[in-house]
Amino acid sequence: MIYHMCHAEEWAAAVAAGVYHGSSQDRADGFMHFSTAMQIVESARRHRAGQDGLLLLAIDAARLGDRLKWEPSRGGDLFPHLYGPLDPAESTSVQPLPLGPDGLHVFPELTFLQG
Repeated sequence: MIYHMCHAEEWAAAVAAGVYHGSSQDRADGFMHFSTAMQIVESARRHRAGQDGLLLLAIDAARLGDRLKWEPSRGGDLFPHLYGPLDPAESTSVQPLPLGPDGLHVFPELTFLQG
């Protein structure tokens, strides 16, 4: 399972259109940013700190085929990057990602990749 964070309004628009092209940052970078379960909490802290109204998308990486590339990023770790749009039907789950009282996001139970 890999994970992506987006604003609820962006996802609602994607569901209505039948296609998600990512956030403005994703589009500027030319790919959609995903994280593994081991990476997503730190990604949220670094890139989505204090942002309310987010959703956490869970996607089975195997469903994305050759559109998914694992590329080095933060600290040389490999991160999943999706080149191309995402069909909302490819999501396994979509859950709210609320802020806790400490201002950090409260994550649901995540599925970790088996090594």
